Amino acid sequence: MAGVTSRPVRVLVVDDDALVRAGLTMMLDGAPGIAVVGEASDGDQVPAALDAHAPDVVLMDVRMPRVDGITATRRLRARPRPPEVIVLTTFDTDENILHALRAGASGFLLKDTPPARIAEAVRQVAAGEPILSPRITRRLMDRVAVQAGAYAQARATLATLSPRERDVVVAIGQGHGNAEIGARLDMTLATVKSHVSHILTKLDLDNRTQIALLAHDAGLV
Repeated sequence: MAGVTSRPVRVLVVDDDALVRAGLTMMLDGAPGIAVVGEASDGDQVPAALDAHAPDVVLMDVRMPRVDGITATRRLRARPRPPEVIVLTTFDTDENILHALRAGASGFLLKDTPPARIAEAVRQVAAGEPILSPRITRRLMDRVAVQAGAYAQARATLATLSPRERDVVVAIGQGHGNAEIGARLDMTLATVKSHVSHILTKLDLDNRTQIALLAHDAGLV
C-alpha cells in the first residue's frame, strides 16, 4: 500500500563505556531502517531496559562490572518472546565466542567491525538470520578439539531427530541459508522453515547458531 513503511528495527545498546554507547547510538540512528530506543551501562540494567523499550535486537558487550554480557544474554533469552542478541566486543577468545552463542546470542561481532557491517548485522539478525564475523566463523570451523563429553552428548541429542531433520542440521552447520538448503535437499522454502522450527523445538534451542554448534560438536561438519 502506498505510503506505508515497515517499522524500523528497534535496538538496545548495552555497554559500560559511555563513549562506545554514544558512538554506536550515533552510527545506528543514522542507518536506514534502524532506531536506537535505549541504552544500558551494565547487564543488571537489561531487564528494566527490555521492559521500558521492547527492542528487537540487543547489542551486548561482554565485560561489564556487575553482570557480564554472557550472563545477561542467558537471562534475556529465557524471557518470553526475547529479542535477538548480537554480542559486540573487543575480546574474541574462543571461550567468549562459544559461551555467547550457547547462551543464545544470534551473532558475535568485534568492535572494530565497520559501521555499515554492524548495521547490516542488526537488520540480518532481526530478520532471523544469525551472523558472525568472518574470522570468527573460520575459527569455529577450524576448531577440532571438542571435549569427548560434548561429542557424545551432541550425538545423543541429534539421535532424537528424523533423518531429514539431521540433513537440515548438517546443512545449517555448513553455513547454508534456507534457500540454499531447499535447493540442496530438494525442499520448498516452507518445508525448510518447518523443519528448522521443529528442530529448535525438539532440541530446546534458541536459534540456528546453536543448531550449527551442535552439528560441529557432533562432528557432522
